[in-house]
Amino acid sequence: MELKDDSELLRALHDEHAHALWSYVVGLTNGDRSRAQDVVQETLLRAWREPGVLDETEGSRRGWLFTVAKRIVIDQWRSASRRPEVLTDHVPEQVMDDLAQRIVDRQLVLAALQTLSIEHRQALFECYFRDASVAEAAENLGVPPGTVKSRTHYALHALREAIDGIGGVA
Repeated sequence: MELKDDSELLRALHDEHAHALWSYVVGLTNGDRSRAQDVVQETLLRAWREPGVLDETEGSRRGWLFTVAKRIVIDQWRSASRRPEVLTDHVPEQVMDDLAQRIVDRQLVLAALQTLSIEHRQALFECYFRDASVAEAAENLGVPPGTVKSRTHYALHALREAIDGIGGVA
């Protein structure tokens, strides 16, 4: 039987070497069978990406597979040693919403809104508070969509300056 495409060559490579490779990698991973299976899959994927490995005429495919698998395990070990997993039985402290700060921020934004022109406030109200699209806001305000975009842009810019001028938002 002549093998024609990469998928057939890879299947033959798997059938011929996967069990021995898996057994070898189980030993390298201290008996972690699941991790060993992942390493074998990664090794075969790399073999598929490396055209010379699937070609039976070039060197020892088994030696190449075992070397690549060993290097994958070493790379995983190195990576894990740099970023050790920390296990704890304590749930991290949950951030509580600061109601007082929200009230102060709300008052600050309301004061800043009062500094805007009525046209800018209307554009912001339509687009942000009513969540209207530009077309809907334009229809509600009786102006072209381009005007809504322009007013919204300049209103946000002026609002940011007003908030910064008042003291900013925490």
